[in-house]
Amino acid sequence: MNRAKLDSIRNAGPAILPSVLNCDFGDLMAEVDRLRQAGAEILHLDVMDGHFVPNLTFGMPIVEGLRRHTDMPLDVHLMISDPLAYAKPMVEAGADLLTFHIEAVSDPVDVANKIRDLGVGVGVAINPATPLSSLDVCLDCVDMVLVMSVQAGFGGQSFNPVALDRIRELRSRYPDLLLEIDGGINTETIGPAREAGCDLFVVGSAIISSDDYTAAVSELSDAMMSANGGAR
Repeated sequence: MNRAKLDSIRNAGPAILPSVLNCDFGDLMAEVDRLRQAGAEILHLDVMDGHFVPNLTFGMPIVEGLRRHTDMPLDVHLMISDPLAYAKPMVEAGADLLTFHIEAVSDPVDVANKIRDLGVGVGVAINPATPLSSLDVCLDCVDMVLVMSVQAGFGGQSFNPVALDRIRELRSRYPDLLLEIDGGINTETIGPAREAGCDLFVVGSAIISSDDYTAAVSELSDAMMSANGGAR
């Protein structure tokens, strides 16, 4: 099914992933066009259930609507209590990479394997307060780790530098694992995250709050690629 898109995600790295949560949902097609023209190659979708996290965002209809209007890979971050209940519908809607939270499940290996069986890339996310060791049991079963640099589902938080230490450790232990960071990524934080070894950078307001998406993405890209000369 969609695992071919995983190769395009890998090949795009290091890459900036705009978060569509910050977009104008009244004109989402135009927003996606603007993001593509700005250089976006992958879109990040934050799905929140109002239970695992306090906010409620969107579900399969938005994913399906985006899939109808773009062939860009869709990186879907499930901030939900029961990821397996929605994994298949999300894949059928067009998700290419599904990420569940380690804090939300009792058997992450089972969850990862069942998502993989749906034919998509598998990611596991971890909040700043959760011990990194909790991931150990499932790291051989996933394609990506999403290191949260803020607590998932809460707005207005500052970038937590613990994420940089975690990325360094994961990169050292798992050199081929995709690493993604989400939360407070801007021109000040994207460079250190890249230098730590991150591949994928989820960016919300630093792009969408700008009047010029192309300029915003360009500035972020310059800051990202300046770290270690842009090398992995």
